[in-house]
Amino acid sequence: MTEQQRIRKFSPEVRRRAVRMVLEHRGEHASEWAAMVSIAAKIGGTVETLPWINVQPGPAVDR
Repeated sequence: MTEQQRIRKFSPEVRRRAVRMVLEHRGEHASEWAAMVSIAAKIGGTVETLPWINVQPGPAVDR
């Protein structure tokens, strides 16, 4: 499976929700990385295979 195929495994809706979850729950973890690892595991991936989960807050998140 190529990187593009892994990225497309998740619908845009799931991607947006995962990003929102990271932003909402990062205060509950020791670091933002820990929050990303936790959320990635919950949706069936890893931070390394889900590059879109690592985003900065802002207008692009609301797309």
